[in-house]
Parts: sequence; structure tokens; C-alpha cells
Amino acid sequence: MSSKPSKKLDTFDNPKPGRDFTIRIDTPEFTCLCPMTGQPDFATITIEYVPNKLCVELKALKLYMWSFRDEGAFHEAVTNQILDDLVKVTSPNFMRIRAEFNVRGGVYTTVIAEHKNENWKAPELVNLP
Repeated sequence: MSSKPSKKLDTFDNPKPGRDFTIRIDTPEFTCLCPMTGQPDFATITIEYVPNKLCVELKALKLYMWSFRDEGAFHEAVTNQILDDLVKVTSPNFMRIRAEFNVRGGVYTTVIAEHKNENWKAPELVNLP
């Protein structure tokens, strides 16, 4: 398997397709470049999703995240691109991308983008005493 950045996202079959469950992935070392200054931007990207038939393979996801390191991208654009690319390959029931960018010039930026399969109904939240 490659150890270079790659835009290729691999998947595997959901091991429990009849059950709604959440997968949460944190990537605290995400980097891209500011398209205005060329300076590096650092972020923690959190991916939360309820898979349908496919799950994203983690090594491929790592190489995909690495592929942004030398690309210029606004925070809002890169967050939505990650969501679009992951939705395209996994077709999840639900997916949320939360990108928390480190401070730059005294400003923190957090961008949250979501996708919901229109045919999927979220399970009811269970509140335990």
C-alpha cells in the first residue's frame, strides 16, 4: 500500500448493515495552506457517520487527509470537499464533518458540514436515568 498522499478513498462492507451505529474518527494533524498567504493552517477534523452499506478504510483516509498538506484551501471549502468526497464513496445514512482550525491572527474557525440520506430516519435518542 502507498505511503504517499492520495485522493483515493477505499471502503469496506459495513459489518452490521441492519443496525444504526456511529463511527467517529478524529484527525488532529490535518494541514492545508491558506490560499491567500500560503501559510500553513492546522486543524482537527472530526468525522462522525452512520454507515449504510460501506465504511471508509482508515489507512486510505489517512493518506487522503495528508493530500491536502500542500494545497491552498479556505476552511469552508476544504471542510465541504472532505464531506462531498466521503459521501461520494460511502453513501452513508448520515455524516458530519467538524473542522476546528487552530488560531490564526487571534481568530479560531470551526466549520461543520452535514449530509443526511433523505430515505433514512434517525433512531430516537434514549435518555437513561
